[in-house]
Amino acid sequence: MRLSRFHLATVKEVPADAEIVSHQLMLRAGMIRKLAAGIYTWSPLGLRVLQRVEAVVREEMNRAGALELLMPSIQPRELWEETGRWEKFGGQLLKIRDRKEAEYCYGPTHEEVITDFARQELKSYKQLPVNFYQIQTKFRDEIRPRFGVMRAREFLMKDAYSFHASQECLAREYRNMYDAYARIFTRLGLHFRAVDADTGAIGGSASHEFQVLADSGEDAIAFSDGSDYAANIEKAEALPPGHRPAATEVMAKVETPWQRTCEEVAKLLGIPLERTVKTVALCVDNESDPQFVVALVRGDHTVNEVKLTKVPGMAEYRLADESEIRALFQTEPGFLGPVGLPSEVKTPGKTLTVIDASNSITLPISRRVRVVADRSVAAMANFVVGANEKGFHLTGVNWGRELPEPECVVDIRNVVAGDRSPDGKGTLALARGIEVGHVFQLGTKYAEALGATVLDETGKARVMHMGCYGIGVSRIVAAAIEQNHDEAGIVWPAPMAPWQVVICPINMAASESVRAEAEALHDALVARGIDVALDDRGLRPGPMFADAELIGIPHRVVIGERGLASGTYEYRRRGETESRSLTRSELLAVFD
Repeated sequence: MRLSRFHLATVKEVPADAEIVSHQLMLRAGMIRKLAAGIYTWSPLGLRVLQRVEAVVREEMNRAGALELLMPSIQPRELWEETGRWEKFGGQLLKIRDRKEAEYCYGPTHEEVITDFARQELKSYKQLPVNFYQIQTKFRDEIRPRFGVMRAREFLMKDAYSFHASQECLAREYRNMYDAYARIFTRLGLHFRAVDADTGAIGGSASHEFQVLADSGEDAIAFSDGSDYAANIEKAEALPPGHRPAATEVMAKVETPWQRTCEEVAKLLGIPLERTVKTVALCVDNESDPQFVVALVRGDHTVNEVKLTKVPGMAEYRLADESEIRALFQTEPGFLGPVGLPSEVKTPGKTLTVIDASNSITLPISRRVRVVADRSVAAMANFVVGANEKGFHLTGVNWGRELPEPECVVDIRNVVAGDRSPDGKGTLALARGIEVGHVFQLGTKYAEALGATVLDETGKARVMHMGCYGIGVSRIVAAAIEQNHDEAGIVWPAPMAPWQVVICPINMAASESVRAEAEALHDALVARGIDVALDDRGLRPGPMFADAELIGIPHRVVIGERGLASGTYEYRRRGETESRSLTRSELLAVFD
């Protein structure tokens, strides 16, 4: 490739709206250009990198036995209503109408479409197992798209879906896809971890995320220093602590005039933060069982919102607002605590109408009050909580004395560094990660909703089991940059680089010998199957070298008259500080 015939548009300035390194460098290198919020045009340079990733993904999916197809990006409302996700998916679902006022969505994912395809095409267990995949543009209407292609609204994704006659068969394919993903990210030269993850909105019985480790990652992951255990912090289990100490203090009410947070109270009382208990007020607006939930975690811990949704009866909880706390408990937020709470409260200003055969009765809605204690809190003694009175807290509180034993003790906190590993091997450390892949065992959730069945050996209709396997192809590009960059620009892993080698001729326009040698070396490298760029744009050495480093080409060869006189080239590998003088045979040996 001769760069004089290529569209390469680099810039020196760091764009003002680019918050993270990958976004900055992709804009500076001219890989992407913004069209609208979270929507980007990929330039010829950016597309070269994107296609490198896509090629590896496609090769490994084919190797794993998956079959490529292409599904429509526009999906009819009726399909999404069959699974109940037309409303449930939320604001990320971009809904559109055609000229006949029929409703559609721009696909954020394709579970509905592929299951509809399967229920029409698959009739017998003899056609199973089968795994279909596609590489296609998706759209999710993010509230706040940011970080360039890392969290864009439009993105390129590889999504695969497998169909099986049994759960055991699904588990085998899940492992097959897990291994294929490990090969993909290894081939792309990424440092990654596969972590146990929550199934989230997709659903299913098992899930693993593939996280590229980077300080800028949005996800926190926990991993053991003594085993292969790793999990997204949303899923990582906090093991129960040891035996509860004996009660040794008498409960006392202490004045805390303006101290509302556990940190402020601990500082005032001169005690460790871990002796305080944080009270989080939650509401469950379920007509059959409305609840006010007091969730308790240790003062130095944070509530895990995903774990809370797993507590029975709390799948759709919300935070209580300050006015509700004041009205229901006659106290200020920050002073709420579990001691002396009623078993039931009435929601002010809200009513429930009950209609029978003769008349209707309007009643105030009452909520039962539940105390949900984290395991660490259930093991505490002599702790500090809010006194349910503005300006006061209680010290020396103990279970079984001031408080009945908690009715619900569960793991509802985020793990912290130093916690015991759930597998019993070592302790946990924390790192940041960028999710680039996710595999799910969906089970029969979508197949049941859409009536996707096959006939088994006895001729009886059986609902198929499904797996779902996604890779963020465009996100991988940004994640690789977050993990591989320096002050000069991008340092691509070789499999992702737009070119493997750049030839930089010095004063090529004025030196026929330099031009001839540059052309000859270019052709020799191409003949060896090496992807090479010849920078024949006529730039001065400084800007030419800066561009090569910015766009991250792994190998740079400089050709000048002085080197030609001694029969050598100046060679430098991207990321190295010193250049070496190599003969042509020595240079070609670098790529053997």
